[in-house]
Amino acid sequence: MATTARAEIALLGTSADPPTVGHQALLEGLLTQFDRVATWASDNPMKRHDADLGQRYDLLKTLVESIASPRLQLAQELSSPFAVTTLKRASERWPDHRLCFVVGSDLAQQIPAWKESQRMLQQCNLGIVPREGWPLEPCTLETLRQMGASARVVPLVIPAAASSQVKQKQKRHQVPECLWPLLLKHNLYGFNATKP
Repeated sequence: MATTARAEIALLGTSADPPTVGHQALLEGLLTQFDRVATWASDNPMKRHDADLGQRYDLLKTLVESIASPRLQLAQELSSPFAVTTLKRASERWPDHRLCFVVGSDLAQQIPAWKESQRMLQQCNLGIVPREGWPLEPCTLETLRQMGASARVVPLVIPAAASSQVKQKQKRHQVPECLWPLLLKHNLYGFNATKP
């Protein structure tokens, strides 16, 4: 009896502080590359967050619902400040799937400093998505592979958008339209009904 290849799930954690058109393009792009995509909002121990985790979850949930793909799911129970914990939860949830932990090229060089990064890299595939302004250095990829990573570049083109730009410079065009009702309702990131 022939065995079939196990489906691969892309795992994308994000601060979602707030989600941008870049996050939207990334989620939609991952759906073209993977069998399934799971995402969640999390606290990044290397960042200060402007909205609490519950609000960021609500924003990401709204974005996921607007994409409306049955192969994209919000898996908030995977949320942890540490990737190694997230991967343990994901492997328990999907024991029969291959897992690909997805990061932007801006985070790739930070991975060796993550908690138990070597163990984490040996539990999954690593997908690195190029991010404009953050070239992936060959030495970074080589370091990750020496640590045991099965790493590959995911060939997607993501528009230049950053949550920090939305917050610092009020770049409204970088926010997906579906998020505006929530942003205005809760006066998040300096946006309100009188000053959208």
